[in-house]
Amino acid sequence: MRDYQLIGAEIPCSRLAINTPLRIKDALVSVDFRGGIKHRIDVNPEDPINSVRMRTVGHRVTAELPGEDGTDGGTITIEQNDVDVDAPSILRQTQTFPPRYEFREVSTFTMTIDRPGNGGEPLVLTTKEPMVLIGQLTQYPPRGDLYTLEKPVELVDPEDPDKVLAVIQKFPVKVGGL
Repeated sequence: MRDYQLIGAEIPCSRLAINTPLRIKDALVSVDFRGGIKHRIDVNPEDPINSVRMRTVGHRVTAELPGEDGTDGGTITIEQNDVDVDAPSILRQTQTFPPRYEFREVSTFTMTIDRPGNGGEPLVLTTKEPMVLIGQLTQYPPRGDLYTLEKPVELVDPEDPDKVLAVIQKFPVKVGGL
């Protein structure tokens, strides 16, 4: 992690999460999210030798909802809530030879569920707690590496944060090189 010429670099990565189980209210659906994320590499003052902070500067993935009888079921969009000020995501070198890294990606986001024919406004939810994805990597940027969800992500109405309206049960996302 001693490569200081990377500090300040912005690294875009594609994302693909196939067969993501998602509970929306009482319905369980399986969707395929596609999109991307961009991180800016920052110094980690707590461990500048073995790790860097990864500031999320763009994150957007979308999925098509299955409809009944082949109809359009709508879309789900996940987007970064706001500029990542605290940069809680860390890329840490865990082994020098062969190189191994652990990427602990922490993010908050807004999920918009838009169902045509529903007659109403899109359902806009936010994370109750940040989503944490863990990636075990042999290189950075990743090239199709699988990240896994640390625990299910609960989504709530921002105006009623005690009522969970959706849960991402797993988020098996392949990152980069797609």
